[in-house]
Amino acid sequence: MTEVGRDALLSAAAALARDPAEAERRARGLLAQAPGDASASLILAGAMRRQGRPGEALPLLAEIVRKRPELARARLELGLCRAAVGQGRDALADLDLAARLNPASAEAWQALADLAVAQADAEREARARAALARIEFRDPQIAAWAEAIAMGRHAEAEPGLARHVAAHADDVDAGRLLAQCHIAHRAYVSAEGLLRHVVRLRPDFRRARYDLANLLLVRQQAEAALIELRPLLETDPRNPAYRNLEAGCLFMLGDEPAAVAIYEALTADHPSNVRLFINMAHTLRTGGYRERAIAAYRQVVDLRPETGEAWWGLANLKIGVLDETDEVQMRRLLAGNLDGGDRRCLEYALGRRCEDAGDPADAFAHYAAGAKLARRRFAPRPVDYAAHTRETQRLFTAELLAAQAGKGAASEAPIFVVGIPRSGSTLVEQILASHPDIEGTKELPYLGALAARLLREGWMTRLASATPAQLQAWGEDYLAEAEAHRTLGRPRFIDKTPNNFQHIGLIRLILPKARIVDVRRNPMASCFSVYKELFAEGHEYSYDLGDLAAYYRHYLAVVRHFQGIAPGSAHTLIYEDLVENTEREVRGLLAAVGVAFDPACLDFHNTDRAVRTVSSEQVRQPIYRSGLDHWRRFETWLGPLAEGLGDELARWRE
Repeated sequence: MTEVGRDALLSAAAALARDPAEAERRARGLLAQAPGDASASLILAGAMRRQGRPGEALPLLAEIVRKRPELARARLELGLCRAAVGQGRDALADLDLAARLNPASAEAWQALADLAVAQADAEREARARAALARIEFRDPQIAAWAEAIAMGRHAEAEPGLARHVAAHADDVDAGRLLAQCHIAHRAYVSAEGLLRHVVRLRPDFRRARYDLANLLLVRQQAEAALIELRPLLETDPRNPAYRNLEAGCLFMLGDEPAAVAIYEALTADHPSNVRLFINMAHTLRTGGYRERAIAAYRQVVDLRPETGEAWWGLANLKIGVLDETDEVQMRRLLAGNLDGGDRRCLEYALGRRCEDAGDPADAFAHYAAGAKLARRRFAPRPVDYAAHTRETQRLFTAELLAAQAGKGAASEAPIFVVGIPRSGSTLVEQILASHPDIEGTKELPYLGALAARLLREGWMTRLASATPAQLQAWGEDYLAEAEAHRTLGRPRFIDKTPNNFQHIGLIRLILPKARIVDVRRNPMASCFSVYKELFAEGHEYSYDLGDLAAYYRHYLAVVRHFQGIAPGSAHTLIYEDLVENTEREVRGLLAAVGVAFDPACLDFHNTDRAVRTVSSEQVRQPIYRSGLDHWRRFETWLGPLAEGLGDELARWRE
């Protein structure tokens, strides 16, 4: 091309960003002079994409890469256009090749990282992030740390980053990287402090703000997460990562319809992203949209058959969704190479299918295989639950409770439902939430977080010296955080976090008028039901029969301790009694929480509300007896559980 032609080409390229229509006009003029010119064709394709016509650009780009396969810019543009028309997998391949052809192109690596997020391709995302780290940071040492973090080697990067941040507190990039290391090691408090410091120093640091919002959601602080997310959405309202996080926040706050609407839009934009379909399926299930949830889980299985979480989602509906064809496919998948998470979920799902099919031996074998994998992942170190019991008994004495009685927040609103999971607590919550004066929320994390904070600050061992103002403030802190989940305006609300039994003493001090309901079930039945459940996180005791027995004994000992030093601390409701004489037990339950009897509480299965636990489908049915002795089908394999429970097998009701 002539010199004048080069100037015209540069002018057309410069117009792309500011005026794509003008760039298109100039590129077409150049192509009229030199038909087939690759550079002019690229400008034309880029202008078409920027004006919302990526499909028109595809034939042009295909011809360019056919003739010039080494042209990184053409491959990048082709990937961007394919992504824009929904050809996600082909787009990933194009962007991957574009980045390899020009490893110094931050634009190519960023596009690959963004699309990898949208397509749930963790391997490509990590590789792109590592490359961006090498390009982004001028300091080679920070670049090396960033690359290690992107590849999941947080322990390798953390010591050096900690020293660097200690010496350079205003280095926002290093601070964000160190926060990522803390998050990887679940040091959430220090990670939040770092990220808040970084965002204060540089409010426009979008990645740091996103990390902070995501961390807040992980810590179940959805309202705070939305506050951090809002400026990001205002800047980039179609960003799939931001929208996915927004949906997660809305879901946590109980706005399932709004969350589902976001997921529907996201899955339409990214129809091959299995993570989005899984998130939508979980949300639909919670909202009671059973058939739509099944369809979403099935969509995931169609897109990526080895996705264990989708199989477990189907199995965990507990309505016999999986059939013989599914069983064959799951067995075939387990015979192949799977990552640990998919294999873990598939073992549990196949166990549930075998149980439904009437094969307890095979079912238990798969539950045990899944539990072994889960214990390796979630509970690598044993816990001394007897020591936890002794510490509770030492800290919370009759003298402490008497001296500090009545000094906390005066609210009568909270009703805590505690116990061991799978003991009927969700059923009790559903019964209570059917009362016009009581609102069901979810398993709220705020009491446990408060207890952890007081422990860190040294207050848990000094509660006797806490002033009335402090006790009241702690109670008000809990109430303020719970308020976000009280959308119906009812005078009372339920916090159904089972392991809050460990915080009965704290409840009595900071919320002296709160009611506590201890839901108890035969330990063999409840513990085995917990054993065959794969929880999203926590519940480290649930993956070993001996650990389960120790945890159940810990639970009984703690509740009995408080009943002994402060009679009436909790109302114990026996699940088996509730099944056998429902009306009598419901009347007693309502009296215990301080409300009048209402017949709607006996018709609880017709109450229309979101249910956020693994029992979501069961509590939408009337009470039935058939599950009481279901565990006996597996009694042959439950010896370690019975042995660990010991004398509590005979005295658990006491």
